[in-house]
This record gives sequence, C-alpha cells and structure tokens, in this order.
Amino acid sequence: MQKQEASEIATQQIKEENCQEHVATLRYWLALNRAPGLGSRGIRRLLGLTGGDPRPLFTNQHPAHKGLKQPSVDYLRNPPWEPVEDDLRWLEGENRHLLTPQDSRYPSLLAEIEDAPPLLFIQGNPNILSAPQIAIVGSRNPSASGRETATDFARYLSEAGLSVTSGLADGIDGAAHQGALKTSTPTIAVTGTGLDRVYPAKHRNLAHQIAEQGALISELPPGTPPIPSNFPRRNRIISGLSLGTLVVEAAQKSGSLITARLATEQGREVFAIPGSIHNPLARGCHTLIRQGAKLVETAGDILEELAPLLGTVLRAPRKGETELVDSPRQWDQDYEQLMAALDYDPTPIDLLIQRSGLTADAVSSMLLLLELEGFVSAAPGGRYCRAGKMSAK
Repeated sequence: MQKQEASEIATQQIKEENCQEHVATLRYWLALNRAPGLGSRGIRRLLGLTGGDPRPLFTNQHPAHKGLKQPSVDYLRNPPWEPVEDDLRWLEGENRHLLTPQDSRYPSLLAEIEDAPPLLFIQGNPNILSAPQIAIVGSRNPSASGRETATDFARYLSEAGLSVTSGLADGIDGAAHQGALKTSTPTIAVTGTGLDRVYPAKHRNLAHQIAEQGALISELPPGTPPIPSNFPRRNRIISGLSLGTLVVEAAQKSGSLITARLATEQGREVFAIPGSIHNPLARGCHTLIRQGAKLVETAGDILEELAPLLGTVLRAPRKGETELVDSPRQWDQDYEQLMAALDYDPTPIDLLIQRSGLTADAVSSMLLLLELEGFVSAAPGGRYCRAGKMSAK
C-alpha cells in the first residue's frame, strides 16, 4: 500500500514538474512574440538557428543576435516580463489556448505559408483549425443582396462540411459567420485585435457564439487594440487557413482584394461572385475574375472545384439548398407587372412606377410585401432590386 502511495506521489510530482516546465517554455514563446522589430518572418529565422527552441535567444551573447537592430537585441537580453505574465493570466481563462508551431494542433495548411504566425491565441476549440475551410470575405458596407448572398453561401457550404473562416468585420464577414452558425459546422473568426477585445463592439454577441461553436483566433497578444495596420496582416491568416477564398462584393481598393491576392500567393483557390456593372461593389470581384479568379454563380460551383482536394469530406446539401434561383411563386397580374419592371440593378421607385404602369401607392405597398418575403432588396436612395432566393432547381 505504501509503495502504491509513493508511486502515485511520484507520478503527481512528475506531472507538476512537466507542467511547470511547459509554462516556463511558454513564457519565452510569449516574450519572443512581443519582441520589437522581428515580425513573423524574423522570428521564424531566429527559431531556425535554435532548432525551434526560443529559450537560447534570450541569452546575452547568442550568435542569432548578430544582424538584428539594437532595440531587438536589447529586448532579447532583458525582456519586460510583466506583459508576458498578463498573457499567461489570460490563458488561465476557460477554453483558452496557445498554439506554437511545435503543437500538433497547429494547422498544417497555415504552417505552409512563408510568414506563418509564430503563435496562435485561441478562444474556443483549437482542434477545428485543421478542418477543411473556405474563407468568405467582402465589403464592410455591402448591399442588402450581397449580405444575403454571403449568409446563404456560408450556410450552404457549412452544410456541405466546410468550416467558414472570416474576419469578424462588419458587413460580409459578419453575414458569413451568421450563416455558418445556422448549421452544426464550426465557424472560425480571425481577429485583428487581442482576443480580450471585440471589434467592432457590435459583434460581441456574435464573437461569443463563434467561440462556443467554433473558435476565435489571433496572432496578437491580449490587450492589442484595433490598430489599422493589424487588419491587412490578419488577412494572410484567413487565406492561409483555407483551401480557397470567396469574395462577395468588394470595391476596387479593399481589404478583401488583399486577402484574395494573398490566397493566390499561397497557392490557394480564389472565387468571386459577379454583379451588376453599375454596382461599385462588384468591380473588385470583376477585377479578380479578369485576373483568373473562378466566377461563381452557385455555391455548388465552389464544392465542385474543391471536391478533388476534399475526397469524401463533403456532405450532400439539404434539399432545397442547391443553388440561388428565382422563386417559382405564381404572381397575380399586378405583381407580374412589377416583377417584370424590377432588375437585379437597384432601380428608383419612380422608374418602377413608370415601367409597371401601376400607381405609386400600389407599388409602395407591393414592394414592402415583396421585401418582407425576400423577393426584393431595398438599396440606398429609395431604389429596389430583385433578390435571389435559395431554392432547389
């Protein structure tokens, strides 16, 4: 009995010592992640000189210091440990994790990119980061139909077994996460802040839902505010985690096009949804298509393209969600006249009255009903356009 107790005590001591050693090593990873002037590429180069162990870099005269700028050398010789202790305290919270490239849970697809982040802070389930993913990105100020398209595509692709990855931003990003949350497949949000902050603040509840069903991830330590320069860098992680990137509405100069460019550089697929030539938010997508992105009309187009990479991972979509088509609803004569007057381009209500030959009151009330039923989308300036609805072909 005494031998058994002694054995149990020894086992517990070994576990505690291993845990203490693990925490001690994490302190050096966290300190290296905060080192000024290095960046992910610089950190990767330094770790290549130490066999992937960050601890030797913090000695006074390590050869790896040669060639570094003086602020970086000074930091490595005498790092401020208080911010590191703050990081460790954050990690003590429920369902919080830190992944290094040496962790088996670090996503292999992300590890392939040249500037893979040296650390990933996780709020949620770290195991899902290796699941097959599709990135969905787009405008922060989309049209109503663009927002609906992002939601519908995300829901459809999630139903098929792809995790939707995006950036938690307003507009298309948020719509994509919300569409994915309607399914049982996890969704992943890559943030441009520390995970103790939510940006935009209006997405606080959305972020909590994502953490519960999927994961929030960031390379930035807790306490990092929403600095503009962090968001373009965040985009390389979104594309790097994913097999492909889908762009839904994007202006000519936008972060979404940066994500698409990074996806191309990383050897990943790029998909774009075309739109009206009169819609400025379609021009970014049209540019991508001219540059070689795959034109997408239905979510099935994406699944067909990715199928060879996924094997048997994909699931059959639920009936009634095969593609975006117009509803076969039967209209009475007035509604048929109004629907015939509607385009997929936003049209002023005065022109709809003129085209349909109906009274202003009739057109206004009919548009309200059609909008509530999802057949029409309202656009700024009192304009309206047709809206596609999910339906089996």
